[in-house]
Amino acid sequence: MNFANTPSFANQGLQPGGRLFLCVLTSLALLIGDSQYGLMEKARDAISVVLYPLQRAANVPLNLTMQVGDFFTAQAALKRENDALRERDLIQSSHLMRMSSLEKELQQLRRLNALAAQPSHAGVVAEVLYTGRDPFSYRLIIDKGSSSGIASGQAVIDENGLIGQVTRVQPLSAEVTQVINRHYIVPVMIERTGHRALLYGFGGGVEVRYLPISTDIRDNDLLVTSGVDGVYLQGIPVARVKQIDRLGGAAFARVRSEVIAGVQSSRFVVIMPNRRLPAAPPVPPPTDAANTDKKSP
Repeated sequence: MNFANTPSFANQGLQPGGRLFLCVLTSLALLIGDSQYGLMEKARDAISVVLYPLQRAANVPLNLTMQVGDFFTAQAALKRENDALRERDLIQSSHLMRMSSLEKELQQLRRLNALAAQPSHAGVVAEVLYTGRDPFSYRLIIDKGSSSGIASGQAVIDENGLIGQVTRVQPLSAEVTQVINRHYIVPVMIERTGHRALLYGFGGGVEVRYLPISTDIRDNDLLVTSGVDGVYLQGIPVARVKQIDRLGGAAFARVRSEVIAGVQSSRFVVIMPNRRLPAAPPVPPPTDAANTDKKSP
């Protein structure tokens, strides 16, 4: 195809120099008008409005990528924070339970020390190590023995009442038979009336046996040690009456009671000293008449 006779766009209209001059003049006019009178402000505003959606669309991929990254970063940080808070909560819970247990033990020790310091209840504070091999024998092993002055037969109490009696002693430990043992008998009396009775353990509990049916005893009466056996001091709380069975035609009433001391829960106990009884009166010497009768044939 022959393009020799085809006019080009550059050869139409003004000459290049004229077009350049016109463009320079127009630019100068626009610059002066914009700087002096703000002629292009509205045009820029209109163009910015038109181009704003395009700018937002151009920034969407970048913003989306940043949001996704922030999301996963925040999730990972939250997970780490939750794990740390959960671990801290578990540690604090264990510390709180331990502090609660220590506070109870401290209160019990304070009461026992105050009890052991009394002149009428001077004794040795001991800690319960474990129970006996047979769980139905109701025996305790304490951390005080003959090296601490503990002897067989001593009474054992806690801050509430009678726990039992030391039945076996070793140099560094001792065995305590509890009042709920089925072979255990404690001489008691009704605190309200002073009537004496015998309290028997039956393997997990206690009851009063061989009590005359006419005895004045009521529910919630407190049974305390009578002190007539020479082992226990008088007035140590032992049990409280819960049920009285008076069967028609029976000579004795059956009195079920509840132990006051923490036989299954106390961790610290006080070993009481043996009661010192007065010596028995001397046997009077034989009279002269008796001697005369022996000498006569």
